[in-house]
Amino acid sequence: MIGWKFSEFVPGKGEGSTFDQLLKIFQELLVYTSGDISEALSWLTELDKEYGLTNEEYGMADFIQDLIDKGYIQEEGQGNPNFVPTSKMEIAIRQKALEDVFGQLKKSRRGNHNTRFGGGGDEPTSDIRPYEFGDRLDQLAVSESLRNAQINHGIDDFRLTQEDLEVQETYYQAQMSTVLMIDISHSMILYGEDRITPAKKVAMALSELITTRYPKDTLDIIVFGNDAWQIEIKDLPYLQVGPYHTNTIAGLELAMDLLRRRRNPNKQIFMITDGKPTCMKKGKRYYKNSFGLDRKIVNRTLTLAQRCRKLDIPITTFMIARDPYLMRFVDQFTKANNGKAFYSSLQGLGEYIFMDYKNNKGKRHRR
Repeated sequence: MIGWKFSEFVPGKGEGSTFDQLLKIFQELLVYTSGDISEALSWLTELDKEYGLTNEEYGMADFIQDLIDKGYIQEEGQGNPNFVPTSKMEIAIRQKALEDVFGQLKKSRRGNHNTRFGGGGDEPTSDIRPYEFGDRLDQLAVSESLRNAQINHGIDDFRLTQEDLEVQETYYQAQMSTVLMIDISHSMILYGEDRITPAKKVAMALSELITTRYPKDTLDIIVFGNDAWQIEIKDLPYLQVGPYHTNTIAGLELAMDLLRRRRNPNKQIFMITDGKPTCMKKGKRYYKNSFGLDRKIVNRTLTLAQRCRKLDIPITTFMIARDPYLMRFVDQFTKANNGKAFYSSLQGLGEYIFMDYKNNKGKRHRR
């Protein structure tokens, strides 16, 4: 397995039971094998032989039975049944991706996207201000309001008027509609380098982050190769690279169409890719050129970037490449959209995505 490093496994050492420790490795293998349980178990068995992952008291057969009993895998089909992941396993994989990619985050309130604007939000601050018509009554600063009434009217003639009321200031919490574009062209596994697995992990972590911590936000996920199509969150672990070119144009057109349907005024696109656009559709035919930067394809891509800019949809590109001419294209694309670009290593991809997600949320409301 290219790019995978394993250290010596000592049974009983580390957090959790033997099952918990094997489960973490098994989940990694499931993402790598795009959900193929048989292949993942085969890899795990080989690793067990080489590194001694199990012991006499708990073997691979016990682990497989526990996966079934605990509801992580189930049989599908008749006659020659196969094991498939359950929804519980899919959720567990996304949660693990969130922990792995965004492990530096501290737990916070759900939907905690603060902006610099005060208003009818859900996150209280330490600031107190006089009550104004339209303020929510559940934000009343009770102690301060009663104190004002006592000072203004005294104990004997105690009454509470509007002039006595104060409210606790809150930050307005923004909502964001995000489209995540994932490149599944052949170059994502070209030259023996696995780029799609880290991209899947980042996508799973981002989806888990938004759905659990920012439930007011929306997330649409699309993949693009020769064409572009929408997928569901549960499909992320099973993404596979195909014999495709890179039709960035189709991806952007679909992303814009999805965002057009969202009534939320705050919109953005994240794009994870490792190469230049090499394909576009003209009528029912594909126009492809994998050699250099084709001006027809590039110009059409830049036009869409400019259109997104006019619609106030920033695009953040995460380029998994260091090629100078590819970087020049991304620079052109970023300037056309007035967006952002990161030329990151695979290890740093997740941190960049999260930091930009938070920053975009704030900046969209500082204008």
